[in-house]
Amino acid sequence: MSRRTVIAYWLIPAEPAHSFFQEVINDLAHRYDAPAFEPHVTIHVGANRADAADSAISQAPRVCELIKLKALEIGHSREFIKTLFVQFALNKELQQLNKMIRHAAQNSSYYELKPHLSLLYKKIPAASRRELADSIKVPFSEVIFDALRSVRCISPTRSRSDVDAWRAVTTKKLCR
Repeated sequence: MSRRTVIAYWLIPAEPAHSFFQEVINDLAHRYDAPAFEPHVTIHVGANRADAADSAISQAPRVCELIKLKALEIGHSREFIKTLFVQFALNKELQQLNKMIRHAAQNSSYYELKPHLSLLYKKIPAASRRELADSIKVPFSEVIFDALRSVRCISPTRSRSDVDAWRAVTTKKLCR
């Protein structure tokens, strides 16, 4: 699979969820010698065009209020960027935001929206992933997201150095 530089569009959780998830991510990164990163839900991945990212981020919040997502479960997979994650329910507001950003970014690339917030990026055995998933309890049934961020990154992200190379392009608070 070829790798390329892309712009990822993230939803950033509001407090107190942001601090909770950041603490879990930092703890797991330390315990598993894995990269630490900001808690986020990726809502679209598109072309590496900073002008389009600025446009998408500045246009979307005008129409969009805070996004509230229902937490479903702690999941895990063999995929590096989905080693351990909180799965969220897809709702109309999130689908609308995804469509708005894709349109504003003038980007027709196909990105399958499966809302999740990763907690760990690391290749670890399935038994360890299952044990970790069972041990984490998210104290929120719903999480509110209050910011959008565009981030330049390598896709697919496969290593700590890929994560370390992420660079924020634009950040915008969502209207209340």
